[in-house]
Amino acid sequence: MSTEAAPTGSRRARSRHRRSRRFVVAMAAVIGALALVGGASGILTTIQGPRATSTSIDPQAAIESAGSRMIVTTTQSLVEVDPAQVSIEPAADFTVDTSGRQIGIRFTLPLRDDTEYSVRIEGLRGLGGGPAGTVEQTFTTPPLETFLLQRGGDEDTIFRTGLDGEGAVPVFTHPRIEDFRATTTHLAIVSTGEDGTSTLIVTDRDGQRERELPLPGRGTVTNLQTADRGDLIGYTFTDADIGAGGGLESALFTASLADARADDEPTQLEIQGADSRTDDWRFVPGTDAVLLLTFDSALTLVSTAGGAPVALGNAITIDGIARGSTEAIVQRAAGLVAIDLATAEERTLTPTDPALGETQSVTALPGTADETLRVLSQVEGFTVLSTSVALVGADGSAREVFSVDSDDLLLHTCVSPSSRYAAFLVAPDAVSNPYDAYLLPLPERLQTHIVDLGTGEEVQALSGFDISWCQSAPRP
Repeated sequence: MSTEAAPTGSRRARSRHRRSRRFVVAMAAVIGALALVGGASGILTTIQGPRATSTSIDPQAAIESAGSRMIVTTTQSLVEVDPAQVSIEPAADFTVDTSGRQIGIRFTLPLRDDTEYSVRIEGLRGLGGGPAGTVEQTFTTPPLETFLLQRGGDEDTIFRTGLDGEGAVPVFTHPRIEDFRATTTHLAIVSTGEDGTSTLIVTDRDGQRERELPLPGRGTVTNLQTADRGDLIGYTFTDADIGAGGGLESALFTASLADARADDEPTQLEIQGADSRTDDWRFVPGTDAVLLLTFDSALTLVSTAGGAPVALGNAITIDGIARGSTEAIVQRAAGLVAIDLATAEERTLTPTDPALGETQSVTALPGTADETLRVLSQVEGFTVLSTSVALVGADGSAREVFSVDSDDLLLHTCVSPSSRYAAFLVAPDAVSNPYDAYLLPLPERLQTHIVDLGTGEEVQALSGFDISWCQSAPRP
């Protein structure tokens, strides 16, 4: 009996069918395996509770300015985190926000330099339920750097330096630098030309991309200051040809250092119907407001956005506003007071023991006006016998952190962003230390003493002045 061979087309069809079936089976196995792994991973994540997958923070920014953020991303969308679940070592003020899988920790004040921080977040719960998890992350802040100005010779120089003074790098030179301020991204520099009028120069922090900012006219710039955010600067301006015919005199202006607005005209801050000539002023941290003291001794809170001014009575001086605070320390005729600029409420600062000396000036530490640095002088008639600086608590208790030889002169006191250090500007041997001929005249020989406020130990004495921690220039 004979058989017929199967048609070639049928064999090919059956072969394709077998291959297709094997492919489908293989794919099903792969998909099943992936589903099993994914399911196991999801179950494992749920069993373990939320865990961190990444953390981001800029440690350099964290030591220079308030408001830096640490972002922790986790494996699950989270129930809102309460600040009580967060602990930071060393201790630091902070706020917390939660968005999806991310936790944002905002440091309300600058952090300490050259320090390892540990952030622990306990009791984290996913929106889908399951057990709680704990996240612990660490980061280290870099050593603190600062900028310092040295006058003298053919050119004046702004240096960038560490606190030890080693490896100082010149970043900007000019024949005549009156003053400068540093923001997180720029340097703003006031120079004087041969005709005695001012130029306002802006550069990057490394001294590059030099350019001039427009001024209200031909004249002089004084009392340069920077805001704690937004690359905003302010200064007072006086026309070169001011006289009986009028003109701008100590008029307060603000301007932006941002590239996109570098050619914008500066904005004048005026008090309608009152004397706007400014004797002293300060940016109010974290706001769009300015506190200014005018020639008629009126203390006024003015909005740069154009809001109505708030009169705060009369004052003799503005000693300062603590970073991270809206409380200003001012000298009234009756004594030193702290004014809450958000509510206009004020309180008298607790005096120190009279035996320590007369209070010459007060510097508030970041975050509060309760703890202050006070310059105290022992005076006999018109003669200053001794000068010291004390760290004073809210109750008036004082701990000396710096003293000045009787032959020397203390010109300025500033506090580092985190309040770990203070800088004291001293003119040594004041009698034989002549003043220079700048618009902002200062003794020719100057030293900036850096002191650790925690230990009271001097870290270094640097040659120069205008350390970039300062909110304003020294006032001779």
